[in-house]
This record gives sequence, C-alpha cells and structure tokens, in this order.
Amino acid sequence: MNQRTASSGNASSRQQQPAEPAVYFGRPAPGWRERLFTIIFEADTVPGRVFDFSLIAAILLSVTVVMLDSIEGIHLRYGRLLNGLEWVFTIVFTLEYIGRLSCVRHPMRYATSFFGIIDLLSIVPAYAALAMPELHALIDFRLLRLLRMFRLLKLTSYIEEYSMLGNALIASRRKIFIFLSVVAILVILNGTLMYVIEGGPGTAFSSIPTAVYFAITAVTTVGFGDITPKTDLGRALTSLSMLIGWSILAVPTGIITSEMTLQKVQPKPTTRTCPECLASGLDADAIYCKSCGTRLPEYEHD
Repeated sequence: MNQRTASSGNASSRQQQPAEPAVYFGRPAPGWRERLFTIIFEADTVPGRVFDFSLIAAILLSVTVVMLDSIEGIHLRYGRLLNGLEWVFTIVFTLEYIGRLSCVRHPMRYATSFFGIIDLLSIVPAYAALAMPELHALIDFRLLRLLRMFRLLKLTSYIEEYSMLGNALIASRRKIFIFLSVVAILVILNGTLMYVIEGGPGTAFSSIPTAVYFAITAVTTVGFGDITPKTDLGRALTSLSMLIGWSILAVPTGIITSEMTLQKVQPKPTTRTCPECLASGLDADAIYCKSCGTRLPEYEHD
C-alpha cells in the first residue's frame, strides 16, 4: 500500500515538473529491439561494456586518423589509406546512429536530444565534405561523443567523481553567479578608474570598454602587453588589480569544494533504466521507478 501510494505521489510530481530529456526516449517491447537497447544504452552487462568501450576506441581512432591526415607529409604518403579508414569509421558510426534510433520507442525524441544531436554531428561532416572538402576537419566534432564515456563508466570511480562535480556546480550556481557579479563590478570600476587616470585622445586607453578589457587582463593576471599603463598611479592600480586577482582565485574553488564534500554522502549511480520512461540511474535495489512508478524488472548486472 505504501509502495503504491509512493508511486502515485511520484507520478503526480512528475506531471507537475518538466521531465528530463532521457525520460521521453522510451524502451521498446520485449524482442530484438529490447536486446539491442540493453546493449547500446546500458553498461552493466558484458555485451553492453564491450559495445561501449569498442565505441570509445573507434571514436579515438577516427579522430586520430583525421588529425594525421592534416599533416602534409603523412597525407601525401598515406592519404588514400587514411581516407579509406575514415569512411569505414563513418559507416560504423552511421550504422550505430541508425541502431540507436531503431531501438527506442520514440526515435525523434532521441534524435533531438543532446547526445542525439552530437551523434548526428559526428557523421554529417563526412558526407558534407563530399560537396565541400574544407568541412572535412569538422569531423573532429566526434570528440564530443566521448562525453558518453562518463555514462559508460558508471560502475567505476570516474562517474562518481563526474557526478559529484556536476552536482556541486549545480548546487553552487547561485553563489558562483554572485561571485562573478562582484568580479564584474570590480572590473568595470577598475576599468573606469584606469580610463580616468590613463585615458584620453590618442592614448591606449581610448574608451572605457578598452580600459575594462585591460582591467580584465590585469585581474586574471594574463597581461597580453598590448595595453600598458604609463603613469605611476596607473601602474599602482594595475599592481593592486593583479594581487586582487590572485586572491579571488580561491573563492570559487572553496565554494565548489564545499559542495563536493556534501556530495560524498550521495549513493553511487548505476545505469539501471526504467523500461517504461527510460529514466536512468535508478537504485540497484529499487522495486518501482522513482520517475513514473512503473514496477521494475530484475536488475541485470555482473
């Protein structure tokens, strides 16, 4: 009774709040599509891990081929071989993209999702390069697909740290916004003072925006050297800005570190997925989906 009530409460809460993109993909009915879905979208089984790590290796090799082909000496000697390898990878990624679309219940929702768009961008440049060869270098967009690595490694310490960092950034976003706002105010005031001290017609500090640009380079201790103060007062203010820049570096680090400490009490994520709404990261001992209330099948893992 309590489980049913909790499930109804979760379903009601889900109706009131916008669902995450992954919820809309949809798991297919039992059959070959469901088996393909388990291999492609879940990483808790041997076939799933083999597929995932093979995909990572293919992405890295594909990007390496593109980078090597951009070297003139290697291109002249091995250009035909590298071009052939690139088309092999393109065909593999195309088949993989088609497989992802075919094994979900709502293919268009996956195609318009974050990873769906990245998957498409990873193969479009190869075909577009047939008409415009200069677009060939855009194949390096495939590096973005390595973002999947964090999901694929959910059973290792990598995803734990990734999730902890992501949650810490989300939890501290207001504090970081306030910090950046204060820095922006200080930089604008600094730039305005530098314009008053150093500015004027024919000087490097020709306007307040230019002076603010200099103030940013000073506070961040970059100092490109394209603009430099000439007066003693201007140099003193610039020195103070650099010291302030060094001191404020610790502020966002402290904010994020404190939030990461709080995240350590969170349970480790899994790749367990709801068969109805595709909500992922469910607890290994969960009986019902926390997003839609559907009864979950037995958790398959090694």
